[in-house]
Amino acid sequence: MNETLTTLTNHRSIRSYTDQPVSDADLDAIARAAQAAPSSINGQQVTIICVQDRAVKNRIAELCGGQPWIDHAPTFLLFCADFHRAHLAAEMNQRPLAITDSIEALIVGACDVGIALANASAAAESLGLGIVPIGGARNQPEALIELLEIPRYVFPICGLVVGHPADHSALKPRLSQAAVFHRAKYQPDLKPLIAEYDPQLAAHMTAATGGRLTKTWSQTVAESYDHIYFPNIRAALEKQGFGCK
Repeated sequence: MNETLTTLTNHRSIRSYTDQPVSDADLDAIARAAQAAPSSINGQQVTIICVQDRAVKNRIAELCGGQPWIDHAPTFLLFCADFHRAHLAAEMNQRPLAITDSIEALIVGACDVGIALANASAAAESLGLGIVPIGGARNQPEALIELLEIPRYVFPICGLVVGHPADHSALKPRLSQAAVFHRAKYQPDLKPLIAEYDPQLAAHMTAATGGRLTKTWSQTVAESYDHIYFPNIRAALEKQGFGCK
């Protein structure tokens, strides 16, 4: 296995950090790696907002649902789907911006963010830094948009905590490859593979949290998705100029 594959397959989320700051050189390398990611039509529909001010990070931690590692880590990166630059390009060329009236804009923007976030995560981990993605950036999007003065046609998709690990969490087991990598066509009979994975993850979480978390994978997913846990997204999207048609 080469060095790149070792970095990718050794990923684990880090939620405890030292006070050591992330250097400007490391931040530059992470940003360059994110920018190097492919994007739809080379539209480069991603913007990263780097936050290091402690008071602002504290407020972001609250808006993201009370996640203390955002506050404790030295750096928080907010990845946004960005059509503001496309809006400017349209104005410069006397063309209408129609894409933001369609759900396609959300798919394009989220896809581009996901690829850029993956690049940034791998870059950070290759530098010996720890990371944890923050989906809670969508918890109170309007307040986060106001806090960081995010313009129209831009929407926060996911955050990324970056810092020097205070400790290294154990590698979390994944579903078997057969559950996620299908050859030729989708293989829908997945309950046996889920049943096989459930006790593995439950044992890992029990050990990792000292018995605080003991649920299986299927229990966690079922309970997470039996309700809409970020109910304010559509209104915030429409306020930012996304038609969602």
